Amino acid sequence: MSQQKGLHPLMVSACRFGGLSSVFLALLFILNNFLTYVGGLPGIYGTLGAAGLFGFSAPKGDVSGFALTMGWVQVLMALGVVVGAAVYTRSKGSLLADAMRMDKLASLIIRAAFWGVLFVGVADAIISFIRVEDLHTAMFGKDIATKLGLSSWRGMYIHIPLLILGAFIGFRDKSVSVVWLILLVVIAEMLIVLARFIFAYEQTFMGDLVRFWYAALFLFASAHTLKEEGHVRVDVIFASFQDRTKAWVNATGSVAFGMPLCWLVLVLGMSGKASLINSPMLNFETSMSGFGMYVKYLMAAFLVVFAMSMLAQFTSYFLNALAIMNGDARNDDAETGAEQKA
Repeated sequence: MSQQKGLHPLMVSACRFGGLSSVFLALLFILNNFLTYVGGLPGIYGTLGAAGLFGFSAPKGDVSGFALTMGWVQVLMALGVVVGAAVYTRSKGSLLADAMRMDKLASLIIRAAFWGVLFVGVADAIISFIRVEDLHTAMFGKDIATKLGLSSWRGMYIHIPLLILGAFIGFRDKSVSVVWLILLVVIAEMLIVLARFIFAYEQTFMGDLVRFWYAALFLFASAHTLKEEGHVRVDVIFASFQDRTKAWVNATGSVAFGMPLCWLVLVLGMSGKASLINSPMLNFETSMSGFGMYVKYLMAAFLVVFAMSMLAQFTSYFLNALAIMNGDARNDDAETGAEQKA
């Protein structure tokens, strides 16, 4: 493709800035959400409201001292992300390399979440089995046995450390695929069948484990499916388009529908303490069954993983489409070079 058919450099820079800043602002939004509602910080809106800037309403209670200082740190972090993205996009960079970085980010998020749900699922199922068989008091003592029945204690001192361990392993190990989640669901369902029809044994936590891992499979695999062009596309005339026209369609769809959907999930789900995602997580919400698994609040958190991984993958999809429209090389050598630079 000739150079004359490429995109204007300012348009390329603007698109790179918009895509990359969107992803990193989303990461910062999630971080600030926990700093605000768990750490008790005022947040960006609360800080600006306390200062009487831009018409934001002042937060309830006294916001001063250390809390206000940390609130300004939250504001400066947001500005830093925007400025950093602007500086980065002014430098010479490859759209393919940026797309590869976003693809790697989506894979990292999914790997970390996979190991987390693996460890938490196994550990919580074992704890639930011990409790339903009334073995916990003899094994751990009355004090620990009582605490194991509290979702907040189990979440804080068992689930969260296991999630951190899973994130560490996911950062180091790049061999895990979402296919392993299918295997986990099959194993969990097979255990139910064997226990029910051979040993006549079935408990609530066994079905909870299947639902826990199936929800992870359904939501974590979405970004991978997008990367592999596996989502259902109502293809009437798209297949007959040239590559450049397909790229325009994919870029437009990513910006108009895909990326806004991910932001919509994050904003509506984490806009306050009583929002659909924050409320279950902050309260360590569980199911009604007292001897089931205490992981319902984590299934709400799966939506955060879904939105963040899909946003990174849609950004990769968008930048990859821009590379095609810009006339960048699409052969295997070019893609390998872009991956090495990323």
